[in-house]
Amino acid sequence: MSRFNTTSIGTKTVNLAGGNAHKQSPELELISILFTSFADDSFYEKANDTFTRLKELIKVCDKLFVAKAAIYARKVYGMRSITHVVASELAKYISGESWAKNFYSNIIHRPDDMMEIISYHKKYNGKIPNAMKKGIALSFDRFDKYSLAKYKGENKGVKLVDVVNIVHPVPVDKNKEAIEQLVKGTLASFDTWEVELSLSGQGCTSEEEKAEKKKAVWIKLITEKKIGYFALLRNLRNIIEQAPEIIKEVISQLTDETLIKKSLVFPFRYLSAYEEVQRLTNGKIVRDVLNALNTAVDISINNVPKFYGETLVVLDRSGSMNEYQSGTKSPHIVGALFSAVLLKSNNADFILFSDQAEYKNVNINDSTITISNSIRFAAGGTNFHSIFQTANKKYDRIIILSDMQGWIGQYTPVSTFNEYKKRIGANPFVYSFDLKGYGSMQIPESNVFCLAGFSDKVFDIMAMMEMDKNVLIGEINKVSL
Repeated sequence: MSRFNTTSIGTKTVNLAGGNAHKQSPELELISILFTSFADDSFYEKANDTFTRLKELIKVCDKLFVAKAAIYARKVYGMRSITHVVASELAKYISGESWAKNFYSNIIHRPDDMMEIISYHKKYNGKIPNAMKKGIALSFDRFDKYSLAKYKGENKGVKLVDVVNIVHPVPVDKNKEAIEQLVKGTLASFDTWEVELSLSGQGCTSEEEKAEKKKAVWIKLITEKKIGYFALLRNLRNIIEQAPEIIKEVISQLTDETLIKKSLVFPFRYLSAYEEVQRLTNGKIVRDVLNALNTAVDISINNVPKFYGETLVVLDRSGSMNEYQSGTKSPHIVGALFSAVLLKSNNADFILFSDQAEYKNVNINDSTITISNSIRFAAGGTNFHSIFQTANKKYDRIIILSDMQGWIGQYTPVSTFNEYKKRIGANPFVYSFDLKGYGSMQIPESNVFCLAGFSDKVFDIMAMMEMDKNVLIGEINKVSL
């Protein structure tokens, strides 16, 4: 099993920007992809290239570790599409393994996971293997009639009924009737909020009547709590425009600590909602909702550990970080919010860098979103040397947020980092966050850890790593199969 603390011997490589870098161990590179990839195109790499690298890593890594890492990414980090790819590609290597069936059962978190995995496998890998069939069939035991009806996927290439016909699940009490109706084509969708909204406009003779019916549906959905937290975030603009009377209850749900913890909504999703609401001109209502979003994000960081001593947060603001083609998944969006969370929770120092690095002061009494929005990005290179040339005090930890595509300077910044330690008399922990999962690192030295992903679990892991250098791999290995 690989370790977080690698040496520089034999690890030199060239990153996607053409600069010098160091290879991660296969296990760490696999984790970087799993915890950061949304299976979309990125600045330096297309989604299919990511899949190619992922397939190569699956080939060389311990297969049980791959399985556990995929389950951990799906269940703890909420990562979906990339874990569907792993589920399919791993099938080539685990035929006959006693745990294979349990892996396919455990990787399924919602019924649509089954459809996605089978759809990918049929398209790229052909025949569905027996272990996959048995595991998916077993996962049906966890889903009731409501869940199966909600995720029928009637407009999909692979429908839920197709999955039933492929894997032949054994019905249990909670889903026997639903599976029978699904096969017969008589399983009716429940009155989900999407269905209610779509039906509300039918039969209306005027726009005024249509607006009144939509308003009534929104009020019903929200007061009866039939709309999930993520859906509430995505529809804030519509609710403000169509049912402003219900905003008080919306704000109550937005700032509900229990709902926030259960939602598995990535913190940068709040920024999308914030930007949408900001465009409205509904006066006090808009201000109240924006304030609620600020509160919601601040609630979501309550569990961030308070690290001992002095912390430096470093954010890459170079051109590759500032790409917009992936929308809210862009590394600059994630990096800015990640920085704000760390600055606010730990009263840390802050450095921004591209061609050069500079300290930046922020008001930690501002909300997390306000701090995040105050961070400005610019085109430029990625000069990791400048971080350690600029750092002017002794830190207990340095947290670097970047896509790790350094290319300025003939060498990686190992010597510059060591010069900083000698000049200041410091020996900090360095957490190198790879925000896009490209798979290379800049400083393969002692007490330097490569991490990926954005979740409150990451902060827990960081706190533990200062005691246990193998904690992330250790946490993954705890997954039961």
